Formats: sequence, C-alpha cells, structure tokens
Amino acid sequence: MILRSKVKDLLEMEAGREVLAKGWVRTKRPSKEVAFIALNDGSTIKNIQIVLDRNEENAPLLAAISTGACIAVRGQLVESVGSGQKVEIKASEIELYGACDPVRYPLQKKDTSFEYLRTVAHIRPRTNTFGAVLRLRSQMAFAIHEYFHSRGFVYLNTPLITASDAEGAGQMFQVTTLDLANVPRNKKGQPDYSKDFFGRQTSLTVSGQLEGELGATALGEIYTFGPTFRAENSNTPRHLAEFWMIEPEMAFYDIKDNMDLAEDFIKSLVRYALDNCREDITFLNDRYDNTLIERLEGVVNTEFVRLAYGEGIKILKAAVEAGHKFEYPVDWGTDLQSEHERYLVEEHFGKPVILTDYPKDIKAFYMKQNEDGKTVRAMDILFPKIGEIIGGSEREADLAKLEGRIDELGMSRRNLEWYIDTRRFGSCPHSGFGLGFERLLLFITGMQNIRDVIPFPRTPKNAEF
Repeated sequence: MILRSKVKDLLEMEAGREVLAKGWVRTKRPSKEVAFIALNDGSTIKNIQIVLDRNEENAPLLAAISTGACIAVRGQLVESVGSGQKVEIKASEIELYGACDPVRYPLQKKDTSFEYLRTVAHIRPRTNTFGAVLRLRSQMAFAIHEYFHSRGFVYLNTPLITASDAEGAGQMFQVTTLDLANVPRNKKGQPDYSKDFFGRQTSLTVSGQLEGELGATALGEIYTFGPTFRAENSNTPRHLAEFWMIEPEMAFYDIKDNMDLAEDFIKSLVRYALDNCREDITFLNDRYDNTLIERLEGVVNTEFVRLAYGEGIKILKAAVEAGHKFEYPVDWGTDLQSEHERYLVEEHFGKPVILTDYPKDIKAFYMKQNEDGKTVRAMDILFPKIGEIIGGSEREADLAKLEGRIDELGMSRRNLEWYIDTRRFGSCPHSGFGLGFERLLLFITGMQNIRDVIPFPRTPKNAEF
C-alpha cells in the first residue's frame, strides 16, 4: 500500500519511486500528447507537476478536471525535463475527489484584488499569497510558545468573558443572555443584570493583562496568547475588532528588564521566520515587497534605539520646523499617531525605536509613575511600516499610588478589588507588555492590511463566515 506524500516532501525526494499525491489543481495545460497539471496541497508554496497521457481512455477524466478540482494521483516520480522543478509525477491513475465549476469558481487565473479576496475569505487560503501568510501565521504561533517555554514562562489561560475593562476605555462587546426584545429592568429603569447568565454585566475581554499580573505575582513569569476584542469603530488597515495578543507578565522585572525582554523576543521571532519560513517569505518579497527580507534582516541585526517621549517630541517638532508635514499636530502631552511613530523609525533613526516615559495622562491607570509625577514607565516599540508593534510598562506596585490613580480617573473600583489585592498582599515590582499578533504578521509578511493576515477578519459591519 502506498501512503500519501505531501507535495513539500515529494519535491525533495529522488526520482524512481511509486508515489501517491493528493491536493487541488492550480492549473491544467494540455499539449498534443500529454496534459500538465499543477497540484498543490497547502504544504508548500510550490506545486508539483503531474503529467498525464492524453488518450481516449483519459479524455473524460481530463475534461472533468479544472482549476480548483480536488484529485488523488498515483504514479511514478520521475526527473523533470522542464525547468523549475527537479521531479514530477508521471500519472498512472487519477481519482477525482471533487469537481470544480470553472465558471463559478471565485479564483480565476487573472490577478484579483485583496478587497475582492476578503469577500471570498473561505476560498482565499487556496491562493499562493494566503497559503504563504497562513503558513507563516502557524509557524509564528509555534515560535512564540517555544520562546517562552524555553525560558521557563508559564502559559496562563486568561478569561475571554470578563466584568473588568483592563484599558479603562469602555470599548467592549457585551455578553448577555437577556432577551433583547424584553430586557428586564431594575427600579432605576436600567437593565437588571442580576437576571443575566453571570448575574452581572459582562463583556468580551480587551486584554488578559490584569489576570496575567495575578499569575506573575504567584508563578513569577507567565504569558498569555489568545483572542481579544475591541468594539472600536476603526476602519483602518491597522485595526481589527477581533485579534490575537501575546501578553507576558514578569515579577521582579523593572522597565529596563521589560525592554530587554521585548527586544530579544521580537528579534527571536523575526530570526525564526527567516530561518524556518524562507520559502514563503521569499515569495512575498518577490511578489509584493522587494525590501521585505532586507527589512527583516535589518531588525535582527540592529540594536533598537531607546528614546524618551520628550526627546521624541523635540525631534518631531524640529521636523515640522524644517518643513515636514504631519496630518496631526504634535506637542508634549499628545498621543503619537502612526505617522509620528513611523517618522522616528523610518526617517530619523532608520531602525526600530523603543519610546519610553510617556505622559501619565495618556496612559493606563496601572503604569508605574515616575518621580516627576508627570510621566510613567511605559514603553512602546515602534517598527518600520507598522508604527507601534509592542506596548508595555512597569506596573504600579505601590498600593496608595494605584488607588489614587484609579480615583483620579473616576474608575469604578467595584470590579477591580481583586486586582488591587495584589498590591495589598505581598506586592512586588513587576512589568509586562502586549504584542498584537496580527501587527507582527504585518511586519513579517509585508502585507499592507491587517485584514489580510488573519483567516476571517472581524471589522465594523463585517462578520462574514
């Protein structure tokens, strides 16, 4: 019995053996005596060529095989006489698993736009581009787990349904089992959440950070890796309503330790991609962005700039005075936009930048305050083509300062007492950061829109598939 071999493995085998391949037809090209079929099974960017004799016996089968059809091929692996591949399969038997209507099939030979492909997200993984992107996504997920596991971090699963808003922004998707056509009301006329499934108002998480801090203050070093949700009405190439986050939290790390880990982490991931996904990266480099590999190698081989927010503002204001045009104004106290971040990275320094010591008024309540009373020990890593790719901070370990900041922002403490307990009972210095998985994939793939690095994007007015 011959076992199926994947196309990736077949292309590395020596000729002269009987093989079985299964996959989807990319192209069919008839000649006078034979037909050439390009077969792909998703294991590699490359196809394997199938050669089938054209005769009366094979005519009905060949007529039924079109682009998109699924077939199984038995035959002899032989040396290829054509260029571009070392071996091909001379077919002795082809079984048609699933025919494909050539008229209605969404993927035609001509180039199609990414916008169109998003409307057929259930089919687009069969394209070369999205096959490469999704293989890279899988490899990078493995690399993330491997990185933290090799350093003794504990993988912590934080809840997707929560009653707390980690960011204090309120842009959350509500979770409820209440009958929306007949919502029960309390005496104040407000929805009575005591009748809801959890007995209180709950939402999908915007971050696992707060729960991650609980893990770090017991287990030392933890990381989370899972989906997060933001009900932000942002139709931009950099925002999703559902995305994945990697969030490590580390006890006894100060801001410098945090920056060191974040820089090493992201360099390690890029290095892993270059070492283990070169074929797919080369395809994307050659097809869409011929500076991609150079940019990736540049990140691995350079030391990131560490720059205080105030110094960054001075550089940006000097650029404005020199005639550079920004869409958004810049001054001390403003939250930097992507255009500001990219100017620092791409035009001023020409390398990644870790921006630190932000004004406390534009950062979250949990960040450790500096002695100046105006800034916090925050850090954002800014990347070329992306802008912010990592955001983090040393966390406020002082109980009085944390409580004061919560009160200053007018936040409800009702759902935060469990978090404040970590400062009441054995508080310790600790730090952490968050890396948006899809932002990382934008950088590694060179894709321009974040909707093209996740299988099924969730954005405003769009929850297809």
